[in-house]
This record gives sequence, C-alpha cells and structure tokens, in this order.
Amino acid sequence: MELRTLESREDIEFLVRQFYQAVRQDELLGPIFNQQIMHWESHIQRLTDFWQTNLLVVRRYKGNPLRVHQEVDRQSEHSIQQVHFGRWLQHWFQTLDQYFIGENKEIAKNRARNMASHLFIKMYTARPEYRERNS
Repeated sequence: MELRTLESREDIEFLVRQFYQAVRQDELLGPIFNQQIMHWESHIQRLTDFWQTNLLVVRRYKGNPLRVHQEVDRQSEHSIQQVHFGRWLQHWFQTLDQYFIGENKEIAKNRARNMASHLFIKMYTARPEYRERNS
C-alpha cells in the first residue's frame, strides 16, 4: 500500500476511519467510545471536519471538544484517566505511521499530543472532587 500525505479531506477521512476502527476494538477505549457514540457516521464526519480544520486550515469544524469530553467524563463517573489518553495517542500514532508520510503526519501527532494533555487537565480540574479540594 502506498503511503498517503494527509493533504485532502479524503486523506483525513481515511485516517479518522482507520483510527476509530482500532479504537472501537480496543479493550480499554472501545467500551467508552461504543457506549457514548450512537451515530458513528456523523461522528466520523465531525472528526474529519475537526482534523481538516486543524491540518488544512479549512474552517469546517464547529464545536467545543472540551465541553464534550467533560460531559463524557461525567457520564463515565469521572473514570477517564491519563492512561485512556495515552492509549488514544498510541492508536493515533500507529494509524498515522501505518498509512501516512510527510509534514502533516508530524503536525497531526504534535497536535494530538498537545490536545490530549490539555483535554485531560481541563477534564480533571472540572471534576467536583477536584474543585472541592481546591476551593
């Protein structure tokens, strides 16, 4: 298989589909994602919009990832930990390495790494027990 360069919406959609195929089968992440996402096709399109905005500067994505992740954490009884984000990154990196080459591949890795850290910290500090201890 020839490696892709992440230069089009089609490339990004392929990345997102391959990535979520692995995530949905993962023993740690699968139960969380499969319980939270009822409409996978719309989720794939939304995440394709998100990454298209982030990698190709095509303003398609409209949403608030932080609020969504905080709500998923709340619905999961605040059980999401750093290990979940680490596994998420592992699948992201593996998918990128398996199918892609080029600068956008590295940008996608760096942005995902930064995003995972930011989302986890913001999720954690929004938890009621954290707020009680630090108020």
